[in-house]
Amino acid sequence: MKVLVLGGAGYIGSHICKQLFKQGHDVVVFDNLSTGHKEAVKWGPLVEGDILNPLECEKVLTEHGPFDLLMHFCAKSLVGESVQHPASYYRNNVMGTMNVLDAMVKTDHDKLVFSSTAAVFGIPNVNKIDESQPRVPINPYGQSKKMVEDILQDYHQAYGLKSVCLRYFNACGADPEAEIGERHDPETHLIPNILKSVNDTSQAGLKVFGNDYPTPDGTCIRDYIHINDLATAHMRAGDYLVQHDGAYAFNLGNGSGFSVLEVIQAAVEVVGHEIPYDIEAPRAGDPAILVANASLANSELNWQAEYTNIKDIIATAWQWHQHETF
Repeated sequence: MKVLVLGGAGYIGSHICKQLFKQGHDVVVFDNLSTGHKEAVKWGPLVEGDILNPLECEKVLTEHGPFDLLMHFCAKSLVGESVQHPASYYRNNVMGTMNVLDAMVKTDHDKLVFSSTAAVFGIPNVNKIDESQPRVPINPYGQSKKMVEDILQDYHQAYGLKSVCLRYFNACGADPEAEIGERHDPETHLIPNILKSVNDTSQAGLKVFGNDYPTPDGTCIRDYIHINDLATAHMRAGDYLVQHDGAYAFNLGNGSGFSVLEVIQAAVEVVGHEIPYDIEAPRAGDPAILVANASLANSELNWQAEYTNIKDIIATAWQWHQHETF
């Protein structure tokens, strides 16, 4: 297939591009490089542009297409920032996506894999979240993704645009060959912050938010999914759209959760020495346990996570962090 990867210079998008290329697909990257890295675009040409510009969305489809499939990762994704600046989140995540969808309809492109999030569920009332759980986002980031999921349903009904939304929880790890990895500014994810605290002792100490949750060690439990497992899921979703007509959503996870302290201890075993941390007050709105029930993706997409050991996941990230290549 020929695939347009929107946001292909970012953490998730760049790993998807590598896997697509390794599977023999032609890849074109569309990115404004606001948070992505030009150096991470290694498996297809980069077209610089912004989904907020409708003409640029249409131009990349007409001048570099036609494409068999689009994958969309161009989202603002910081929960705290979304609360402080909701306008930019609705503008980019919702209006920008509508620009993409309108360009697809206008140029006869009908297949999209959309990067969604577990944040659409808000604070769930079950520990293992399946697709039947109510979507009640508690922040503008999650709300913007929910809105797009609903829009995709409407675009299928009205225009025949087929889509798969993939909701993931905590993307983590790095390319096992260490060609690309995770770098955000600011960095908000647990595993890279743990590893950065090892590499840079001058930065502020590692913080653990809360240790009195109703979990075995008192810290929050989360579902961590390796970036290559995410890449595989996206490719399976693309294949699914070839055979199925509709607008679908699947939850992705590794099937088990790990507490914050378990992640830190696994990192200690990977790096070979202790990692100090400070206990801080819990953050408002943080559920004790967030783990995906990915059985629907298992059955419908024929997908399941291969990286189920948190130590193995961290080892791939550590390998890249030791000699970051961009």
